[in-house]
Amino acid sequence: MLPPTRQIRFCASRDGTRIAYETCGNGPPLVWVAHFVHHLNFDWDSPVWRPWISALAKRHTLIRYDFRGTGLSDRSGVEFTFEKLVEDFEAVVGASGVRNFSLVAMSGGARVVLPFVVSNPDRVDRLVLYGTSPTGPLTAKAPPERVENMRVQLKAFEMGWPQDIPGFGTFLTSLHIPDASAEQARSFNELLRLTTSAENGVALLRTLVESDMQDLLPDLSCPTLVFHSRQSAVLPFDDGRKVAALVPDARFVPLESRNHIVLDTEPAWKQFVRELDEFLPTHSARAEPFDELTARERDVLELLAQGISNADISVQLKISAKTVRNHVSTVLGKLGANSRAHAVAVARDAGFGRRVQTRSSQV
Repeated sequence: MLPPTRQIRFCASRDGTRIAYETCGNGPPLVWVAHFVHHLNFDWDSPVWRPWISALAKRHTLIRYDFRGTGLSDRSGVEFTFEKLVEDFEAVVGASGVRNFSLVAMSGGARVVLPFVVSNPDRVDRLVLYGTSPTGPLTAKAPPERVENMRVQLKAFEMGWPQDIPGFGTFLTSLHIPDASAEQARSFNELLRLTTSAENGVALLRTLVESDMQDLLPDLSCPTLVFHSRQSAVLPFDDGRKVAALVPDARFVPLESRNHIVLDTEPAWKQFVRELDEFLPTHSARAEPFDELTARERDVLELLAQGISNADISVQLKISAKTVRNHVSTVLGKLGANSRAHAVAVARDAGFGRRVQTRSSQV
C-alpha cells in the first residue's frame, strides 16, 4: 500500500521540458537525485529501490524526480546537455518550495548537483555523495582504457535497448548489482525497459559520463558524507576515495559490497542506513514554533505560503476578513516573524505552500 502523502507533480525546466517529481514522507526536506535507471511510478514495486525510498522517507519529506527523457518526465523532443540537467535539478528544487534541505546524490547524478551546491552554500544543510567519481569515464581526464570501455558500453546500450535483447538487461544488471537475487535482477531488468527509450537512455548516459566536476569539489562547504562500494564494477573504489579526499572535511564510508547499488539483502545495507541516519538531520530547527499552531492557523499559513491574499483566504476558509487578520497576526507572533514576507519564507522552508507551485496528481 502506498503512503497517503505521496504526490507526483510536474514543473517546467528553463527550456520548457516538463520534469516529474514526487514528494512523500514527513520531516525535514531531503532531495534525492537517484541513479538513471529508475521510474517514479514503478520504483515503489522494485525490490531494489523500494528499500531506498523507505529508508530516506522514514524521517524526512523526500523529494525525488525523473531525469528528462525518462520516467514520467517529458520524453519526446528533449535535448540532453549537462547544463540542462543542472537546470532540471534547480527547477525541481524551486517547484518543491523548500529553501534549506539535505541532499543525497548518486553516481553521475552527483555531479549534476554540484554547481547548485557550490553556488548556494547557505541552502544545502547536508550532502551525501554515493557511488560517484570526480569526473565521468568519458572525459579527457579519464584513462584511455576506461574511455574505450565506456564507449563499448554505450554501443552495447544503443544496440541492445531497442531490440529488447535478453542479454542486454542481464549485462547491465550484473554490472550494477552482481549479487542480486533472481527477483531483484528481474525487477531491475524490467525497470530498465520501462525507464526510457534507447535513444534517450544513451543520450542521458553519455551526458552524465562526459561531465567533469572535479574542480568544484574543493569548493563544497557543507558537511559531506561519501559512500562507495569496495568492489563496484561500475566505478572503481578509488573514485570514491578521490571524491572524499577533494571535499574539505568530508567523511568517507567504504561499503563492503560488490553491488554499485547497495541492496537491503546484504550486510552492507545496515551499515549504509545507520551511517545515513546518524548523518542526516531528523528535525528542523524551526519545527517547534509550528507545533504551537492550531489547525486553523496552519490552514491560514498554508494559504499565506501559497501567496494568497487575506481576502481570498477569507473566501476559501469561509471566515471573516477580521478573523483572517487576527490569525495572521497570531501566526506571525508564534513564528517570531517580523513581517508577512518573513512568515511566508519561514513557512516555505518548512514545506508549506507547495501545492501552488505546479499542477499535481494524488497517487
